[in-house]
Amino acid sequence: MNPESGAGLPLSEDDKRRLLALARETLGAHLTAGVMPSPERLGIEVTPAMQQAMGAFVTLRRHGRLRGCIGEIEPRRPLYEAVMDNAVNAGVKDYRFQPVTIEELPELDFEISALTPSRPVARSDEIVIGQHGITLEKEGRRAVFLPQVASEQKWDLDTTLNHLSTKAGLPPDAWREGAAFTVFEAIVFGDKDI
Repeated sequence: MNPESGAGLPLSEDDKRRLLALARETLGAHLTAGVMPSPERLGIEVTPAMQQAMGAFVTLRRHGRLRGCIGEIEPRRPLYEAVMDNAVNAGVKDYRFQPVTIEELPELDFEISALTPSRPVARSDEIVIGQHGITLEKEGRRAVFLPQVASEQKWDLDTTLNHLSTKAGLPPDAWREGAAFTVFEAIVFGDKDI
C-alpha cells in the first residue's frame, strides 16, 4: 500500500512545508516564551489535509545525530496538532537527551513521519523492512520503530526485532514467542527534502 493513499487526503509539498514550519516555529515559541502558539499566530494556514486525524512523530537531528524523537501512533487528533505537540515533546521531553536550547534551534533538522492507521499482523514474517513501522507488545511492555529505522541502520528483520525487543526492556529474542505486532506506514519528509 502507498502510505500517501492510506492517509485520506494526500499531503502536498506545500502541506509538508507548512507542517515543517509549524514544527520549527512551535518549538521556537516554546523555548523562547514557554507558550504553545496557534498556527494563526505563527502565520501558518492549516489546510484540510493538515486537519485530518493522523498519528505523527517528530524527529530532531543536529549535525546528522539524533537529538530527539517523540510521537503518537494512533490517529486521535488533527495532524497539525500532533505535529505541534510532538515538536515540543521531541525538543524538551525525550528522556534520552537534555532539552534542546534556543541556541541549538537553527542547527536542528526537523523530520515528520505522518502515519497511516496501524493494523495487527499475525506473524513477524508479514513485516516488510523499509515499508512498515513496527510496534511490539509482550508482557506489558511495548516499543516502536518508525519504518525508516531499520533501513537507516541496514538491519534485516531478525536484527530489527532483536533491537525492538531490547528497546521494550526484553531479551533480544523475546519477539520469537508470545509477542504481538502491529504495523503502520509513514509519509516521511524533512527539512532536507523540501
